[in-house]
Order: sequence, then C-alpha cells, then structure tokens
Amino acid sequence: MTTMSSIITVVRNASAPVRVHDRIGSWIAPAIMLAVLLLAPTVLSDFRIALLGKFLTFAMLALSLNLIWGYAGMLSLGHSVFFGLGGYAMAMYLKLESAGGKLPDFMFWSGLTELPFFWAPFKYAWFAIPMTFVVPAALAGALGYLVFRSRITGVYFALITQALALIVSILFIGQQAYTGGTNGITNYTTIFGYALNAPSMQLILYYASVAALTVAYLLCWWLISSRLGRLLVAMRDDENRVRFSGYDPAVLKTLVFSLSAGIAGVAGALFTPQVGIISPTMMGIVPSIEIAIWVAVGGRGVLLGAVIGAVVVNGAKSGLSESFPAVWQYFLGLLFIGAVLLFPTGIMGLLRGEGWRRPWWLSREQVRGAISRLIPGATR
Repeated sequence: MTTMSSIITVVRNASAPVRVHDRIGSWIAPAIMLAVLLLAPTVLSDFRIALLGKFLTFAMLALSLNLIWGYAGMLSLGHSVFFGLGGYAMAMYLKLESAGGKLPDFMFWSGLTELPFFWAPFKYAWFAIPMTFVVPAALAGALGYLVFRSRITGVYFALITQALALIVSILFIGQQAYTGGTNGITNYTTIFGYALNAPSMQLILYYASVAALTVAYLLCWWLISSRLGRLLVAMRDDENRVRFSGYDPAVLKTLVFSLSAGIAGVAGALFTPQVGIISPTMMGIVPSIEIAIWVAVGGRGVLLGAVIGAVVVNGAKSGLSESFPAVWQYFLGLLFIGAVLLFPTGIMGLLRGEGWRRPWWLSREQVRGAISRLIPGATR
C-alpha cells in the first residue's frame, strides 16, 4: 500500500531525464551564453541580429515545450498554436496602430464596414500585451483540464494537441475577414509610435527577446528546482502512485501546461514585430513537430538544451539554405536522423560527456557479419 512517506521519497529523489548536477551546467554555461547574446550586436550586422532575435523567440518556444515534455512527460504536438495566438494578439495591436484609426486593409477588402467588437480592445497596448500570455494560457488551461481529468496521457495527449493545431490553423484560414486568412496579418509599420523597421527599434526588440528568454529560463529553473517540479517528475514516472497519495495530477498538469502555453504566447508576440508577419501556417502541425525536434536535438530534460537546440537547428537551417539552396533540406534531415539515432541525449548529453549510442547496425557482431558475407574468411 502506498503511503504519504513513500511519495515524499519519490518526490525528493526524482530527477530530470538528464540531471544538471554541476555548477557549470546550472549557472556558468547559461551565464556565458547570456554574455554572448548581449555582446552579439557589437560584432554582427543588423541583418544577422534580426535573424538571431527571431531564433531567440524560437528558443523561448522550445523552452516552453521542454518544460512539459522533459520534466512532466507531456509531448505537445500543437504547441505552435499557442505561439501563433500570442503572435496574433500582438499583430492585432500593431495592425490597428499602423491603420491610424481606420479599418485594417484586409477587413475592408473582405467587405467589413466596421471593426469587430473583439478587435476593439486591442487598440490599447496595456490590453494587447497581457493578452499575449493570457489567451494561450486560457486555451491550454481549458483543454488541459478536460484532457487530464479524463486521464488521457502519452501518445493520446500528443494526438489531441496535434488535432488542435490542425483545427485552429484551418479555422484561422477560413476567417479571412477577421484573421487575414492564409496571408495572415502583416504590413504594420510602427510599434508604440516608433518606426518598426528602424535599426534602433530592431535592436530594442532583440534585447527584449534576450530579456524575455532570460526571465522565462529563470522561471522554468525555479519551477523545476522547487518541490512542485520534483512532483511533476514523479507524476511523469508514476502518475498513479502520485494520485493514490492524495495529489490531483489533473490540476498540476493543467497548471504547468497553461504556464508553458503562456510562455509560448509571449515568444510569438516577440516574433511578430521582428519578422513582420503572423499567419496560420505558423500554427500548423509541421511547425509543432519542428519544435519537438529542436528540443530533442538540444537535449530533452535540460533547460539549456532547448535553447541551444533551437538556435543550432535554425542557424543550420539558415546557413544551409544560403550555401546549398537546392539540397539543404537533405542536410537538415540527416542532422535530425543522426541526432535521434546516435545522440539520444542531444547536444547537452555530448557536452556533459554522456557519449553517443552505438546503433545496432554498428555493433561489433553486425560489422563482423557484414564483412564475413562480403569477404568469406576475412574475420577468422
């Protein structure tokens, strides 16, 4: 029979998939990365800084997924929805500001004569900015509670979130008059009264991305270091044992899922003004799968791994597309396959000296067998 003392022991002894047990992994490496990001504008061009700023919003998005997947065992294949909702909330404010009190152009082209009632509050920054967190968190909270109280976990949860991405993207495409349809919301020129495309404003947005990523990282670190974080890991390993000890996993999972969605929404809000567009294609299934790949490549269950994975993968994507425009997708595909087959703990696992996993087809027995079939008697 499970007792309260037994669950307390599980919570205390629980650890992340890849333990951050040394000071280097906990503080020094993140501090070095922060210093590099702060100094990057002194050595990079305006174009590269804008590109890096976009990558940092992706890193924040990967961090939010790593929080629920690496530590709570919940793989969301619809996390791009929350990123997109935050982006749309910011885009609505930017579009209304750029329109100067007039009806946005795509609404006029769609036949609307007045601003929809749910657009009106987004004229004010004090309303729009908090909504970039609140709207995704509220949707995740509502969905999460319905799913988790029904004890849906594992692959079924992943499929439900994947269906959410499909439904929301189709919905936003179909509502041309309210969301801009396939083209999304674009053509905004100012933010808080300042020119959006000015190099000084792009630099401010870059530093805002660095600051937001730092705050999100510290928030996630505080959460996983607390008793609640250990309890999340305990639920990931043995949810029934946690439930039978008096805890309600549905409430705890809903809480962390909502927080993760809110962080993803803020990332989307920072992405929109830097890139200049938000569209339903960024809320679909493929972007959600890419987010999971970033986390896997960087190292699931290590906060810094999600950040490194997002920056490295997107940096490689950008560099390969510039150098090999015709075949860069194949190089990127090989990177993903190699990460899954050879380095299951990701980049952080390699940096921490955990080595690589030898595939079965590279084992000594398989190699000797292949050689003996090709050259009989060579392995005697």
